[in-house]
Amino acid sequence: MKFFKIMEDSHQDFIGELRQKISLSNMPPPAAKIAERELDVLARISPSSAEYTIGLTYIDYLVSLPWNKKTEDNLDLARAERILNENHYGLNTIKERIMEHLAVKVLMMNRKARLLVVDDEEIARKNLAHVLRKEDYDVTTAADGERALRELEASEFDVVLADLRMGRIDGMELLDRIRIRHSETRVIMVTGFATVPSAIEAVQKGAFHYIAKPFKLDEVRDAVKRALEKRTLRANTKGSVLCFAGPPGTGKTSLGRSIARALGRKFTRIALGGLKDEADIRGHRRTYVGAKPGRVIEEIRRIESANPVIMLDELDKIGRDFKGDPGSALLEVLDPEQNRAFTDHYLDVPFDLSSVMFILTANVLDTVPAPLRDRMEVIEFTGYTQEEKTRIASRFLCPKQIGEKGLSAGRVAFDDEAVLKIIQEYTREAGIRNLERKIASVCRKIAKESVERQGGLLFVRITPDEIERYLGRKKYHFEVIEGKDRIGVATGLVRTESGGDIIFVEAAKMKGTKELIITGSLGDVMRESAQAALSYVRSNAAVFGIPEDFFEHHDIHIHVPSGAIQKDGPSAGLTILIALVSLLTGRPARREVAMTGEITLTGRILPVGAIREKVLAARRAKVKTVVVPARNREDVEELSDEIKKDVELRLADSIAEVVDTVLV
Repeated sequence: MKFFKIMEDSHQDFIGELRQKISLSNMPPPAAKIAERELDVLARISPSSAEYTIGLTYIDYLVSLPWNKKTEDNLDLARAERILNENHYGLNTIKERIMEHLAVKVLMMNRKARLLVVDDEEIARKNLAHVLRKEDYDVTTAADGERALRELEASEFDVVLADLRMGRIDGMELLDRIRIRHSETRVIMVTGFATVPSAIEAVQKGAFHYIAKPFKLDEVRDAVKRALEKRTLRANTKGSVLCFAGPPGTGKTSLGRSIARALGRKFTRIALGGLKDEADIRGHRRTYVGAKPGRVIEEIRRIESANPVIMLDELDKIGRDFKGDPGSALLEVLDPEQNRAFTDHYLDVPFDLSSVMFILTANVLDTVPAPLRDRMEVIEFTGYTQEEKTRIASRFLCPKQIGEKGLSAGRVAFDDEAVLKIIQEYTREAGIRNLERKIASVCRKIAKESVERQGGLLFVRITPDEIERYLGRKKYHFEVIEGKDRIGVATGLVRTESGGDIIFVEAAKMKGTKELIITGSLGDVMRESAQAALSYVRSNAAVFGIPEDFFEHHDIHIHVPSGAIQKDGPSAGLTILIALVSLLTGRPARREVAMTGEITLTGRILPVGAIREKVLAARRAKVKTVVVPARNREDVEELSDEIKKDVELRLADSIAEVVDTVLV
């Protein structure tokens, strides 16, 4: 009996320790209430039961969450800009967006609170306004409810101090209208006819506080201060949802880390690639054996901060199966209007995610559901120019790889011409990932030579001639420049997951039965473009000097090489049309002229996207002229002089212009 008494006392002491942890955890009242209720259940059951372990784990998890533990944002704009420029070259649009985010934070922290004082007594109105202005508030006054509503419609106020008895619109009616139209505005009722029923009615209708006249100035100051604390807290903690979309190797993930460092927040990354189970986002119910929270809550608990920067990587590679749709589960996580009370299945209590800054990454957005895209601010990451890649390699990649391979920075140096040779002849990408791999390969071979020579290497300068010795024969050729103009072959520009790229559309004619053959792993959109191009040529054969019965006893075959690669998109219609016209007129198409655009049956050239990526692809392939739809004029004007260097851009309104430009 004595042993059981000791065990019972020990159990009660343990329950008491847990109760103290709950009180010190600073969790919100709803969560604390559930934790206390769970603890009361534990106090009544045996520690040897399975339910005891489950309940104990649950309470421990609730206590360990950082409910109100947040890092303070560093709002030094100069410091943030310096950090972003130190780690990333270029990306000016993205950096500008981050600086805008910080600037908004600074203004929100420094702006004066706006107050509206509504009272039909001029003396009371002026006295109250005078007191509040001395507290450095921006105060506006209104003599009655009607004028107050006009002021509220004209501008936004943080707090309204309203008298109860006024003219046609009294304080209660004003309170009702404010709660309906301006739900974020706090209302403090101030009246000389204070009664308990009116106070109860005001609080039930949503009044923040109720003050009776004559009032103490400290009471008014304190009420306004508390109202502003809650209002400002909600405004300042609102998070952001950014989506970095672009080809691999363009610095999306590393920029996320730099943003966290610039803000002074903690950073964590969640890989979404291949994620198929909805429970990975929302967590499992506690009734399951081995239940655990979702990845978002788990990461917040691990880094011990309620306002981190969370990067959700590879959004476009998220999966779905019979276990649920993780993409749809992300809607509540990312929606600023819902994530204020995000409910994980394991926690079963609301957790505020509104102060978290979410950054998502994706190579392409075509596979991302539209409702999810609607909740994000998409920032496009485009490919780098050759000049940008050369500078990045000289400033970041070469010193990094020289150090990581055990070489001395003073004994190994890469010429810019050598780096440019690697870019042009050994890599073909929008980003810099493969470029870094090739530089690393050169450094490894130098390290091997250094070890083999007992005296070591005194100094090695990597020149263009040395590159071929280290990396072997070049892998990529400039097909456009090295090829000849051919009949029925046109050069097109498309966008892929790796950025912009060059394609060749080939057309051939043979005896047959009016069949259109389309090959090259083309998707539905490109197949329809081919059919539309053929129909346009048939209906306008006389314009191009083509016999109108050319299709009567022939088949037309349209092929896009590299058949192992799936191709689709609304950018190849113009290229297919030019290949057909070249075939049927016998006029060769210029290889050094590339084009992009979609066509209609009436001959209109429709605008397309990704102009920057396509122009960069044209420069990589040594294309001299790029034909772009005239309706993409704004996109062309936004291109920097560096991107347009060595490339002539022509805007085309009609198909006749393109034919004259491309065909010999």
